[in-house]
Amino acid sequence: MSTAIDVPRIHLQRVYDVHSPFAHPAFLVDRLWQRGVRKARPEGAQWLKEVAPSTALRQAFHAAPDAWDTFVTQYCAELAQQRHWQVITSVLACSGEVTLLYASKEPQRNHAQVLRDFLLAQCSA
Repeated sequence: MSTAIDVPRIHLQRVYDVHSPFAHPAFLVDRLWQRGVRKARPEGAQWLKEVAPSTALRQAFHAAPDAWDTFVTQYCAELAQQRHWQVITSVLACSGEVTLLYASKEPQRNHAQVLRDFLLAQCSA
């Protein structure tokens, strides 16, 4: 007899494509406020700019976008050095689902994906 284990779900959505109210607790995870997005638009989302990559890491990645693996390694190291992301894991533990909002035009290689994978690893540890 097997039992179902509740696996936390982290949704990723581009902040330009969504409007509040959000179906799940939402966190804006960019260091800079997005151009063209009024602060009332993501109403109800908590802005956690501290979990975004450092300015130096963000600028290095923009200068060399092909260095994805290096970016992932360095960003995970930054996350491991701080604990601001624990706000998200605490909410995730209670609700089971959260949404991370990001501004990047790149849906496959952005910091929100790295953050999601990092958070899921923390939840399963």
